[in-house]
Amino acid sequence: MVRIGVLSYGVGNLFSVVSALSKLGAEVVLLKGSGWDSIDGLVIPGVGNFEEGSRNIAFHRDEIFEFLSSGSPVLGICLGMQLLFEGSEEGPGQGLGLLRGRVLRLRVRAKLPHIGWSRLRVVRPCELVEGISSGEWVYYVHSYAPSPEEPEVVSAVSEYGGLEFPSIVFRRNLYGTQFHPEKSGGTGRKVLRNFVGLCVRK
Repeated sequence: MVRIGVLSYGVGNLFSVVSALSKLGAEVVLLKGSGWDSIDGLVIPGVGNFEEGSRNIAFHRDEIFEFLSSGSPVLGICLGMQLLFEGSEEGPGQGLGLLRGRVLRLRVRAKLPHIGWSRLRVVRPCELVEGISSGEWVYYVHSYAPSPEEPEVVSAVSEYGGLEFPSIVFRRNLYGTQFHPEKSGGTGRKVLRNFVGLCVRK
């Protein structure tokens, strides 16, 4: 059975992510310290403030970098995706810098935070979007989104309040979703199933 580690670093409720992965047949390990050598893939979840997230995840920076360099799949979700970048307008603190660019506040006239469903538009194929078509709906809770310096890392985008923003990013074995796949119905299940498949094939 594939073993997926979910990083527990003090930001957000992990239950829905753990439950969604378990329903797809993965054995889920909550990572707080040890256990990195026993997993096939890593999920970095997160809900909340970038400053707190960056401070907490710094304690796991070396393990994340080593795991990623081994070729194993890594998936950041929401704040976890934002922490893959260098920094954020939301507050001080350094991201992991695995992807170049900063996280910016959504400059829209619509209400923030953006809470609800928006459509995906696939702009570049990657393993996470296999079996997913443009126009499918996913669920968001956010006021910020990354602005990558390298547009080729963007696999899909969504729109809110007239602004288009990255919804899925990737580079080699690193992936991120700004939406919550664990709360995104059938489309979210496909995203997580694709990630579990990557962990099996690694």
